[in-house]
Amino acid sequence: MRIIALSALRSFWEDRGHTDCREPALAWYRHVLKADWVSPANVKRDFGTASVLRDGRVVFNLAGNKYRLVVWINYPYRVVNIRFIGTHAQYDRIDAQDI
Repeated sequence: MRIIALSALRSFWEDRGHTDCREPALAWYRHVLKADWVSPANVKRDFGTASVLRDGRVVFNLAGNKYRLVVWINYPYRVVNIRFIGTHAQYDRIDAQDI
């Protein structure tokens, strides 16, 4: 899979001071780079705790559910676009389907 963009993850742990998110986010990134997801079922197979929403949106739990990562996946083109990363409290204030 192609991920757009690592800089969004890096900015979160460097610029916003969430250094404890670095390793879990990088582990997620490395795993997804090697993945070949053709459907939401493939995502659930790899990440059982992921929440699959409609229209290609998926929510991942990072660092023991301390952080949430929202992505939009274009399955035919194998592209994962990072839409949001934040704390669980920040996630509660957004609409994951519309972000």
